[in-house]
Amino acid sequence: METALTQELMDLAKERNAGFSVEGFLWGIGPKHPRFMLVGEAPGEVETVSGVPFTGRAGKELMNFFEFLGVTREEVYMTSTFRSRPYREKEKVDRKTGEFFMRKYNRTPSKKEILAHAPLLDYEIKEIDPPIILAMGNIGFQRLVGDQAKITQVHGQLYVGPIQEVASLDAQSFSWSKKQYRVFPTFHPASIFYNRTLLETIYQDLAAFKTYL
Repeated sequence: METALTQELMDLAKERNAGFSVEGFLWGIGPKHPRFMLVGEAPGEVETVSGVPFTGRAGKELMNFFEFLGVTREEVYMTSTFRSRPYREKEKVDRKTGEFFMRKYNRTPSKKEILAHAPLLDYEIKEIDPPIILAMGNIGFQRLVGDQAKITQVHGQLYVGPIQEVASLDAQSFSWSKKQYRVFPTFHPASIFYNRTLLETIYQDLAAFKTYL
């Protein structure tokens, strides 16, 4: 599978990482004419190493969702709001040696980080022009329709309207697209690791999403 991104955009995103506590870089991948586009949050530790979206623990759950939808990974353009792994460092003790060391933990990307990589997602959406976008999690959905949207309130409900985009590389805020898009929100696969009861809700949402494919 290929990415819709250009080398120039990827280089730009890496340059704009300066000053952020992030590592690695992950481009979106998938066919030029996908069944749908999936927009997630940001890569984790596993994805940073593999270079492939959703290959970690959450990715295994996502493949179960794809099976339910009757699609394969090769039929979906998979991308994310932020392309590098945001992390925070925390001191931890080695149980065997008793020595302290610093470990990196995943964190939510900041608004500045999301804005820094906004041109990448904008470009992918325009190039791919997906028939529908599956936004998984608050970060992915809010990037598209604004911070007022809460996944707990609107999951499973199709949004049809403009989405947020940046007018230029130097833009410090989002504006609204002239074109209307179909965006379907549900919970991120990783959410079930913290609240297993959400699994049934996600499958209910996916059953509704399946009717739009």
